[in-house]
Amino acid sequence: MREEHDFLGPKAIPDDAYWGVHSARAVENFSISGNAVAEMPDLVRAYAYIKKAAAQANAQLGAVEQRVADAIVRACDDVIAGQLHDQFVVDVIQGGAGTSTNMNANEVIANRALEHLGLARGRYDVVHPNDHVNASQSTNDTYPTAVKLATYFGMQTLIAALAGLREAFEAKAGEFKDVLTIGRTQLQDAVPMTLGQEFAAFATMVSDDEQRLRESSYLMCEINMGATAIGTGINAPVGYMALVTEKLAQASGVPVKAARDLIAATCDTGAFADVSGVLKRVAVKLSKISNDLRLLSSGPQAGLGDIKLPARQAGSSIMPGKVNPVIPEVMNQVCFEVIGNDATVTFAAEAGQLQLNAFEPIIGWSLHKSLHHLAQACETLKVNCVQGIVPNHELLDRRIAESVTLVTALNPLIGYEKAARIAKKALATGKPIAEIAQELDILSAQEMKKLLVADRLTRPGAITSL
Repeated sequence: MREEHDFLGPKAIPDDAYWGVHSARAVENFSISGNAVAEMPDLVRAYAYIKKAAAQANAQLGAVEQRVADAIVRACDDVIAGQLHDQFVVDVIQGGAGTSTNMNANEVIANRALEHLGLARGRYDVVHPNDHVNASQSTNDTYPTAVKLATYFGMQTLIAALAGLREAFEAKAGEFKDVLTIGRTQLQDAVPMTLGQEFAAFATMVSDDEQRLRESSYLMCEINMGATAIGTGINAPVGYMALVTEKLAQASGVPVKAARDLIAATCDTGAFADVSGVLKRVAVKLSKISNDLRLLSSGPQAGLGDIKLPARQAGSSIMPGKVNPVIPEVMNQVCFEVIGNDATVTFAAEAGQLQLNAFEPIIGWSLHKSLHHLAQACETLKVNCVQGIVPNHELLDRRIAESVTLVTALNPLIGYEKAARIAKKALATGKPIAEIAQELDILSAQEMKKLLVADRLTRPGAITSL
């Protein structure tokens, strides 16, 4: 063990730990979720980028000795590369506006920097967590910036996952372009369409959300580094704000820029509420698509049965042969979680007081869960469901032949009244509409055959003549 101290007094720390006294007290205070900050690797990397940029700016401005700054930069590079993440031990849900996470990062990086200098952990007289790693900074500018960077990284991952899902729907749209089915409104038969058109609509819905995410990701690029405690820049050297922002953009690859009003940027979490709202929109639409897939595959004998989802596991412990739509179901549940996370972010964003919002830890954790779980769910929906969907050709062909909905397509040619006569008699007798049209001497069987094909039933102006 080694002994460290803060203004509350001394505390024994395991000698092999990179974290120190502040982290140890946070672990004792915040045994809440059982999820350590280590489970948010994007946030850990974001903090390393921030501390690296700060060390470089501080060295250039003379606020930190070059030798110490270089050791801090090397330690940050280790964390960026994936080392020492297990040393980020504080709970993701914590009081103090993220101070515990910031100090956890300061201590880990300080002790790793000491190793690079050939010194023992805890030699804070050489590299101090506050005086050197946290120089020119506060939790109140580093933590919001870290959450923004982490959210930006997570958004890129989700955008890529949505793109993969969209491409899978596009592939199925091409594969099903000539497969006729019955469109439905209010769960009732409406008019003919192709299964390809139905899946193309899914692709478009996903594509729209890709674009919304790209647009909102730039909200995460306006940061308040240099604001320090409340936005006045106290304890930061002249020129630090612009320089640290430039260094952070170079290190992270994120096009960050300084907020025009640092006091507003330090207390305003509206950007997080905006991004969370976009994630809720994504969730609502993905859940709707999953609902449609479950409905379209319902059965196999007493449901709609238009499509067949790939069988992924036995569906029941009591009913032999039952197969459930488990992949759309898991997407539904993730979407429900995201909608709930948005409510959490909304309340937390509203609850900030005066010059700081103390509730950014729950905002960051909620956004992390929404982004990570949506990305994972998109991948499993693509691979384990969409790519294996096949049409129920036999059932669809029979339905098209028998469907009274086809008479709607005949309106431009024979008029509403004659079409209604065909529909009424077909419903009463159960006979196919082609047979009824011939019986009523409205259209011959040959004429009906020419009319009732996919490219004439599913595009504007296709049925105006024989």
